[in-house]
Amino acid sequence: MHIGEVAARTELSLRTIRHYDEVGLVRPSARSQGGFRLYTEADVARLMVIRRMKPLGFTLDEMGELLAITDRLDDPAAALGTAEREQLLARLRRFEQAARERCEALRTQLSRAEEFATDLRRRADQAEGHPTD
Repeated sequence: MHIGEVAARTELSLRTIRHYDEVGLVRPSARSQGGFRLYTEADVARLMVIRRMKPLGFTLDEMGELLAITDRLDDPAAALGTAEREQLLARLRRFEQAARERCEALRTQLSRAEEFATDLRRRADQAEGHPTD
């Protein structure tokens, strides 16, 4: 599929997708005869991983590391030894833990933001002479 369809499906901008190509996170699987980027479902899945990591504050390097881990684990041709598989799984679990911790931090931030918005509404209602609960 062309980059425009990928952008619509992933809700990422064309510029962002091109940037991820430039830094090596998600390279298009092919190019058309005219030189246009062509993407597969696997490329879209990689972009979705990145899109989910971004709001959690993961760096581009961390995104690349996680993608390398999952690529290696998912490669049916990879002859992973027990030690390598365990090492990759341990690294994957560290990413999982970091994601959970960052989600919790975001929940705390959201709770505080909601409290703030409620407080502002109460103050506005008081200033307009409306009773408060």
